[in-house]
Amino acid sequence: MTAIAVRTGAKEPLPALRLYRAAEEPRAAVLLLHGGRADALEPPPALNLPLARMRPFARAIGRATAGHRVAIGRVRYGHRGWNGERADAARDARLAMEELAALTGPVPTVLVGHSMGARAALHAAGHPQVKAVVGLAPWCPPKDPVDHLEGRTVVLLHGDRDRITDPAETWAFAARARAAGADVRELPMPGGDHAMLRGAADWHARTTRLVLELLGIAR
Repeated sequence: MTAIAVRTGAKEPLPALRLYRAAEEPRAAVLLLHGGRADALEPPPALNLPLARMRPFARAIGRATAGHRVAIGRVRYGHRGWNGERADAARDARLAMEELAALTGPVPTVLVGHSMGARAALHAAGHPQVKAVVGLAPWCPPKDPVDHLEGRTVVLLHGDRDRITDPAETWAFAARARAAGADVRELPMPGGDHAMLRGAADWHARTTRLVLELLGIAR
């Protein structure tokens, strides 16, 4: 799928939303969020491996939802890192949700995020259009909030060979979110690494099936 900008104009800030596929009278939407770094104030580089890693997910979800009036986009970060209390990626995710809602109207939306992108998706899940979050090898620090996840579906996939983000923190976050009223599913990915390259096809297929299920699309 070819990305198209939502807004243009040299004097305007870049939008937080990059739309991959629009839909006439959309019935649902999917927003993808790639990973980044803990601390980095520079913008993401032109050659961005975390963004490239999410493209197979976008393609798989795009193929599976073809003909179902599902808009698909991604979050465009202003900074490469989370950056502590600034939580730049979370801010951009919330802005992207506002921009998406302005385009699609009030349709159920699934957020699919990897690593830092999963953390940003979980932070943005309080938006009224967000129905569910699918977190891939998520970054889930112990003090991140969970109360806003009440009534949302949260699906977390994590490999046991991840050396970047800690699966134990993911499962602890899942327990806290469940206690806060979220519908939580924990899906261990045996042998999975942080980049999701081990068993990549399984990561793509599982995520696509989850998105279809969460949007109520029959295959």
